[in-house]
Amino acid sequence: MASFSFGTGNAAKLLRIPLYAAGRIGTLLVPRGRRWVFGCGAGIGDGALALHRYASVAGHDTVWLTSSEREDRDAAALGLRTVRKDSLRGWWTTARAGVLVVTHGLGDVNRYANGGGFVVQLWHGIPLKRIGLDSPATTQVPDVPGAPLLRRLIALLYRGAAQRIRVLPAASHRARGRLESAFGLGDDRVVVTGEPRVDVLSAGTIEERRTAASALLHGLIDDLPDGARTVLYAPTWRDGAADPAVPSASEWVGIIRTLEDADAVLLIRSHLLGEGAYSPPLPTRRVRMLGASVLPDVSPALPAMDVLITDYSSLAYDVGLLRMPVLFLAPDAAAYARTRGFYGRFEDVAGDEVAADWGVLLRQLRTLLSDSDAFEAGTAHSATLSAEMHAYRDGRNTQRVYEAIRARGIPAPKGAA
Repeated sequence: MASFSFGTGNAAKLLRIPLYAAGRIGTLLVPRGRRWVFGCGAGIGDGALALHRYASVAGHDTVWLTSSEREDRDAAALGLRTVRKDSLRGWWTTARAGVLVVTHGLGDVNRYANGGGFVVQLWHGIPLKRIGLDSPATTQVPDVPGAPLLRRLIALLYRGAAQRIRVLPAASHRARGRLESAFGLGDDRVVVTGEPRVDVLSAGTIEERRTAASALLHGLIDDLPDGARTVLYAPTWRDGAADPAVPSASEWVGIIRTLEDADAVLLIRSHLLGEGAYSPPLPTRRVRMLGASVLPDVSPALPAMDVLITDYSSLAYDVGLLRMPVLFLAPDAAAYARTRGFYGRFEDVAGDEVAADWGVLLRQLRTLLSDSDAFEAGTAHSATLSAEMHAYRDGRNTQRVYEAIRARGIPAPKGAA
């Protein structure tokens, strides 16, 4: 079931305006220091974790701001210092920090204490669907009297918050244009450095990445069939609406039969904000869940996958770094283009054979897994798509982002030469 929508989120934001105002007054009175604070809307991971590690090794004072017991445990396992972001101490820690690193929005840290901070917005994927100021979904509000005025107010608040961003890394010049438009920022703030979150897909050898990713998967999921090929299904969020691709009972039977015949496993990663009802109606080892509750950041596990199935996820760009074939299942592609919109044409990314249902998708998957020529063609298309969107593939994106931050006046760690 969908768990969040822009409409409900924006309504809550409007009700919190007095708290934002009080927090801003507080940050005007509290001097900022040299500490770096980090947060991530998906949990402990993503580009924020990559940059946290780099900054910590460089000698900076770093703190991760958490929002749940799960995040506290995950951070403790990695040896990270933490503070609960919504506590009074979380407000103080955010208000005193010199650098604020987020991946989703300013609510990744304490939302009332970011005024005047040096904000690094790492974002969490190359946009395929329109985001931010480019998407009408961003300013949705409940259908109440005065809704048009409220939408304009939300747009002003969003634009104002975006103007606090000092560094926003882009994967390429092509991706930079999308981010500049979505956040209303100039190219002095959106910098082509590559994205820290995908360094894990480029660093080391293919064998090293595959071995580490396989060990991660087997540590998370019990009793995976030995030697089976791994298919990742990652549908994206529908802005609070129901997911139209949830399989019917008969489609589940076809999915399981196809996986058995191909000796494959389907790992389902529903979007964090709107998990669909993806439980098969009968027990099977061939379908497993890999949602954010199991693995907050999927990137380290991607080298263990053989095929990606998605609709509008930025993973379609990322897995090309691994030359992984991608199949597209998008029953609502035409409606989505009208209501949400894409950067460019969806067909330019997905090709002309987008599946509208699981029956078509399963035929494509059977061909891909049984025909080496089809598989090779899929890897070539994926690599080409990725090359158009990722300017760097050397595992040094995090270093370039760090250097971009330092170049904008952020001091070196205390005691550094």
